[in-house]
Amino acid sequence: MARELVSLQYLRPPLHISRQFLNLSSPPLTLNLRPKPPQNPIFIRTDSHRNKTSADDDGIPAEDVKTIAKFKSRHNYIRVIEVSRKTNHPLAGSRLLLLDNPGNIHSISFLLKTLTDSYFDVFATLPPIIPPGPIGILGFGAGSTARLILELYPPEIAVHGWELDPSVIDVGREFFGLSKLERDHKDRIFINIGDALNASVKTGFSGILVDLFSKGSVIKELQDPQVWEDLKSRLRYRGRIMVNVGGKCVEAEDSDRDGALVMEETLRVMSQVFGDKLFVLTLGNGNDSSVALTGDLPDLDAWKKRLPRSELRSYVDMWIPYREFCLRY
Repeated sequence: MARELVSLQYLRPPLHISRQFLNLSSPPLTLNLRPKPPQNPIFIRTDSHRNKTSADDDGIPAEDVKTIAKFKSRHNYIRVIEVSRKTNHPLAGSRLLLLDNPGNIHSISFLLKTLTDSYFDVFATLPPIIPPGPIGILGFGAGSTARLILELYPPEIAVHGWELDPSVIDVGREFFGLSKLERDHKDRIFINIGDALNASVKTGFSGILVDLFSKGSVIKELQDPQVWEDLKSRLRYRGRIMVNVGGKCVEAEDSDRDGALVMEETLRVMSQVFGDKLFVLTLGNGNDSSVALTGDLPDLDAWKKRLPRSELRSYVDMWIPYREFCLRY
């Protein structure tokens, strides 16, 4: 009997990632959903797949995962799924935006809480360490990063998002509360449809958040140093860039796009542009995805004090210089 596979992303404080498995009832139609980036695969399996380790026992029953939208746009195969609040799992009560044929999580939201326990929360630590001014979100998805920034930080902070696929924005408005977010923060959120690498504002960005994946991989353009030179030129003085660079566990549709190698190449070309002013945070136990940060390392104590939620502070101590990261990994 074939096995239906679902890979879903979550992070459990203090950022320890473990593998968990789900039971799937028949029919065994193949479904392969992978997160962006897939730091923590969660497998749905048929009842015939019972001979697993004890680590498999605390998964989500298949009946607790519901598909509420599914269609193809010009750019993506789009699915929205919902995890029941009744299930005993960190993703309980979440709604997930899945893109690409394998299914990559591009947005996550919870009905009853703001933080996501995912790399989106790392992105939400950026505002205290950048100068005043607009923040660019390249790879907007359904608005997970924007929501965190707008709801956690004061009104003077505005976000400008870029998303290639207008259907993704439509889904965000219908299923992820993006319309309400736009109404509540109409002078703070600006959404642009188009190539995120062309993003710019007249006054320059105080910070840029880069979350650009295609077909399960960090886009190829981010392995070009000229792209980083261009993005750097759009920053204000002392502005910073924070980037989801993927990692070892990323499984792209193209087998030649090995997650670890793509991450290493992305960081390598970034180091050509930013030199020693490049730091890396690795989620999980070292086998999971990484986030990069440009600029001088901030005063860590001051950074923690300025964060709006205590849960975000654990990320601050995780940054290491890129050169040290190379030695470790």
